[in-house]
Amino acid sequence: MSEPVARTTISHTPGLESAPPRRFSRPSLNRLGLSPGKRTRLKRLLYDHGPGGGTLLVLPIDQGLEHGPVDFFANPESLDPQYQYELAHEGKFSAIALHIGLAEKYYHEYAGDVPLILKLNGKTGIPSDAQAFSALTGTVEDAVRLGAEAVGYTIYVGSPAQDRDFLQFLGIRRDAERLGMPVVVWAYPRGEAVAKKGGKESLYAVDYAARVALELGADVVKVNYPVASEKDKESPSPYNSLNLAPTDAFRKVVESAGRALVLVSGGEKVEDADLLHKVRSSMDAGATGIIFGRNLWQRPKTEALRLTRELHAIFREYAQPPG
Repeated sequence: MSEPVARTTISHTPGLESAPPRRFSRPSLNRLGLSPGKRTRLKRLLYDHGPGGGTLLVLPIDQGLEHGPVDFFANPESLDPQYQYELAHEGKFSAIALHIGLAEKYYHEYAGDVPLILKLNGKTGIPSDAQAFSALTGTVEDAVRLGAEAVGYTIYVGSPAQDRDFLQFLGIRRDAERLGMPVVVWAYPRGEAVAKKGGKESLYAVDYAARVALELGADVVKVNYPVASEKDKESPSPYNSLNLAPTDAFRKVVESAGRALVLVSGGEKVEDADLLHKVRSSMDAGATGIIFGRNLWQRPKTEALRLTRELHAIFREYAQPPG
């Protein structure tokens, strides 16, 4: 069993603490309340593939649906999904995450070598996010048929359409429990109400999204790293008066996720040093791993593989035994 996890101390006084970084342990498998099927699949992702040691390094390629082909201009080779599959295989990722079409047309060449997380809902980036909602694009049965280790589902927390979203997710959760499939929730704050309360990158919004994912039954939750800004003053109390160092802010998010493992989203491509700092800060705060897409496959393969090796080395520092 993992050691007791210390809680974040929230300060309302100005000035950031300058104490050295402190590492926090992650929830162990035997505390997640998993069925045998879920535990088996999740344990394979955490320990048999990727960096191992209870960490996750996931390569997503759902951006072609969510953003359109625009994301592939930075590295034209990445337009061909086989580029990401080869990167996931050669880079020894824990899993690749994508939609049904890219699974049915490409995954057979990598089945058994690259674990699959099948995304079950999505939307295009064409309509406004004011009423954000991701319709179903696949089923849990599809995931089982394809040999996936987990399914992914996006919930837009705060969207006016969240009532439909929650109801749609209920069906996915029931099927996943029946078929022993772990559920990874992309928990994203969206909508006008969120924009008026600090914005989608605020600690308030990200923290709330993590808690919602836990409450709705996520086994793993994917969140963005909160970004402090002047808009934080528009967040509800006490968030509007918090003054936390970045790692402490993210630690708050991890605590709100409770017994759901936390993955950090990569977002737009950044410089190597910034990326590696974000990874260390996230892992210090208790994250289980990262799910970085554009930050890796928008690079030439040799560069992406070099960076992936550095990520493996970092994750080895945070390895912990199964339990």
